[in-house]
Amino acid sequence: MSIIIYPAYFNIHYSRKEGRRVPRNLAFDAKLDTVSKALKELGYKFEVEVDKKYPRFWWKEKGRVIVYTDEKKNDVLIKIAKTVKKV
Repeated sequence: MSIIIYPAYFNIHYSRKEGRRVPRNLAFDAKLDTVSKALKELGYKFEVEVDKKYPRFWWKEKGRVIVYTDEKKNDVLIKIAKTVKKV
């Protein structure tokens, strides 16, 4: 099973309505390479797609990550956010 993660899910400048999916205290100024480094540190198998765009902001957000896991999407998002906050 796989889940798709866009960096916008972690963007501190977005509200929940705009697409942020983690609590504000775990949000950060997200970039695709930051998310992929956190996934690598957590030991997930993933694939980066640079040419894809976040549908809600199709004109500016670039890239997404496909994570191969059986965990719930929200659990993975929280782990990524906590890992980035540690570093």
